Amino acid sequence: MRHFGNIAPEVRKRLFHQEPGAFTADSPARLLAAALGATLYSPATRPRLADDILKQAARGVVSMVLCLEDSIDDADVPAGEENLVRQLTDLAGRPAPDLPLLFVRVRTPEQITDLARRLGPAVAVLSGFVLPKFTEERGIPFLEAMSAAEAASGRRLFAMPVLESPELLYRESRVHTLEGIFRAVDKYRDRVLALRLGVTDFCSSYGLRRSPDMTAYDVQIVANVIADVVNMLGRADGTGFTVTGPVWEYFRAQERMFKPQLRQSPFLDGQAAGLRARLIEHAMDGLLREISLDQVNGLLGKTCIHPSHVLPVHALSVVSHEEFSDAQDILRPERCGGGVLRSAYTNKMNEVKPHRAWAERTLLRAEVFGVANEDIGFVELLAAGLSD
Repeated sequence: MRHFGNIAPEVRKRLFHQEPGAFTADSPARLLAAALGATLYSPATRPRLADDILKQAARGVVSMVLCLEDSIDDADVPAGEENLVRQLTDLAGRPAPDLPLLFVRVRTPEQITDLARRLGPAVAVLSGFVLPKFTEERGIPFLEAMSAAEAASGRRLFAMPVLESPELLYRESRVHTLEGIFRAVDKYRDRVLALRLGVTDFCSSYGLRRSPDMTAYDVQIVANVIADVVNMLGRADGTGFTVTGPVWEYFRAQERMFKPQLRQSPFLDGQAAGLRARLIEHAMDGLLREISLDQVNGLLGKTCIHPSHVLPVHALSVVSHEEFSDAQDILRPERCGGGVLRSAYTNKMNEVKPHRAWAERTLLRAEVFGVANEDIGFVELLAAGLSD
């Protein structure tokens, strides 16, 4: 699979200076963590779940979570498990193209081993499990169950813990909780693909809900937690983990308003491009601002609950030609001793040592999301995806 793989090759050539690279569910963990992109959640109770997965894959989704937790009623869990096993078994038996990376969000550790057993050979379509309300005390049994399921099935399985517990939110217990989370995930480092933020649960503890005009970073209690999570768990010194962006709860009918105009021509200049940009900003302003703030605050990828969110996340994850140029300059072998140099775009100074970690992360993102051509921006990437 690859990002933007659903777009025609000739269009990708026009869009990209360096096209997104291909990867599989068996690729190295570091690459998969960067490649998660917009992780689309779906209730495991959907009656045509296998068909839904294939449809979303054809539209460019590369990671999905099939949820048995908060997205379904407590009373529906047994039926959800049965449906999940049936649908994934069906999926495993089809001569299908590349599937997205598939994860199951469970409620209890016992579900992990039970579902792996019930799936049998069909466990091969899974990439892992999402672990809810993760703390050290609660999380260790989940991680132990993951190891047991992996050993029994012979399938490499990754964990994605969700950081959403009240202990993490409350100031008096936050540092202690983060220290415990680090101990737990560090012990199982090889099997922890990414850490996910559960901002909806954070807001729930205070009876809050952000409006579509506000981002998670406008809710100061939430912004403080995100900062501390990145501070203690997302460091670039080799001890950190990939931390993904929080869910965007809203989807608007207005997003369909600009789709026909985008389809007329993805690469028009002047007034048409300006109109497209204004329409996009009007329909998606909150989402686009939050994605940008995710990235500048050290998060990569995003939890999504609606297919319309996937393409904006991926389009804003593409590395710009300017970023790529800076990163390459900083990482040139002859500059390993440090120093300062003028950007090839002649608009900034690049300090080799302080900017090295940024440059390494940028080139990793370029490997999976590609590098845009000099004259290509977000609007053109989004337009090409909608025109497909």
